[in-house]
Amino acid sequence: MNRIPQLLRACLLVSILPGCGQWVSEALRQEVVKHDPQFAKALEQRDELAGRIALLERELALKKTQITQQMAKLRKDLADARLQVRHKVQQTKDLLKPEQERVRFLLAMATEELKAKRSQRASVGRSISQIRKTLQDKPPGSAWNTNDRARLDAELQELLRETKRLDAEIEGLTKHLRLLKAKQVLLRL
Repeated sequence: MNRIPQLLRACLLVSILPGCGQWVSEALRQEVVKHDPQFAKALEQRDELAGRIALLERELALKKTQITQQMAKLRKDLADARLQVRHKVQQTKDLLKPEQERVRFLLAMATEELKAKRSQRASVGRSISQIRKTLQDKPPGSAWNTNDRARLDAELQELLRETKRLDAEIEGLTKHLRLLKAKQVLLRL
């Protein structure tokens, strides 16, 4: 009767302490096998399975190391590829720079020309206003001589023609500016 509790205690210790040091396992093994020689086969199977598990764990550790190294290499490759693509993208964008600069220059020139035409149109408008005011506000008792009146009328007609011409030019420049701005938008990358 005394043997069974010892055997149970030994089995329990073997099952509870599978990760303990080899010296504990060997001492328990010998005690258990001494009391139950048939249990040696179970222990051999356990040893074989423990060996397989250890091999699988080493394989996993090796695989993990390999994959970690591959991941590091892939990260480096990705960083290198990203750098190369950025460089190529910049080179590709640079191919459009001359055309973008040309459109930007034309846009600046057209903007300045439109400003000048508007300023010129405003000046002509002021001159027209002055002539009309002069024609309407003749001083009382003064008579217009025919030549003066004809000269002012001719000047007014000339300024009105100039206004029409400037308005047409301003309209054309405005359309041209709109087209240049559209080109500038379309050339963006």
